[in-house]
Amino acid sequence: MAKDTFFHKKATLNAGGKLIDLSTPKVMGIINLTPDSFYADSRQPAVADALQQAEKMLADGATFLDLGAYSSRPGADDISVQEETDKLLPVVEAIVATFPDAILSIDTFRAQVAEAAIKAGAHIINDISGGQLDADMFATVARLKVPYILMHMKGNPKTMNSLATYGDVFNEVLDYFVERYNQLKQLGVNDVIIDPGFGFAKKPEHGYALLNRLEEFNRLGLPILVGVSRKKMIYSLLGGTAADALNGTTVLNTIALTKGANILRVHDVKEAVEAVKIWQALNK
Repeated sequence: MAKDTFFHKKATLNAGGKLIDLSTPKVMGIINLTPDSFYADSRQPAVADALQQAEKMLADGATFLDLGAYSSRPGADDISVQEETDKLLPVVEAIVATFPDAILSIDTFRAQVAEAAIKAGAHIINDISGGQLDADMFATVARLKVPYILMHMKGNPKTMNSLATYGDVFNEVLDYFVERYNQLKQLGVNDVIIDPGFGFAKKPEHGYALLNRLEEFNRLGLPILVGVSRKKMIYSLLGGTAADALNGTTVLNTIALTKGANILRVHDVKEAVEAVKIWQALNK
């Protein structure tokens, strides 16, 4: 771990003219606008419900809200660009109008959806495919001059489980980040966050291998987002379902903080914020 402390790591993020200090870890609350996301309690397809969820998450201490209208759970069915946009934009517009200081991240791999959401007032693009499922995504992010969350995945939500094979999962993911980040840099994208993609084309053992070496991603000098909230890597080990995985989520989030995570993407904001506060108390 010590060898990575000498790498200069970008600690700020410019989101819509707001400078976010990531040297103190931040929490991103998940709001799913789909009827079939893997964790039932996160499903908020109605605008009024999404607004209520946004209000609670902001009150609980979320710095970011991540809105997604395309289910990325394993085996999820494809929906059209139009359907995704129609689900997403009314919620973006409602949150922007009601909570103008909220920083909105858009969970989409489609450049057209990303651009429409940014124009509606969102600030960040969170792309599960790292630009692999839409050839226009990188150029669109560069043109819009917005932060971009670069996640690792193989295939798409329907096929990713069948592609969860690796020789050395950490080095394969690291090489992917190096290659994709170089492409983004050449296009002039300044704010890039990396996400190892826990659960995306990865078995639980791959997730634990990545988390175990998370601090080694610091050599890239980029902020790290960790999204393990209520995922199979937790409940396949402990038993139960996603509904039972809050305690395991908090444990993994705390470990992630000790290994350099800058953003925790979660369903349960209050508990994640508490984990950050305890981590801060230990690191004063």
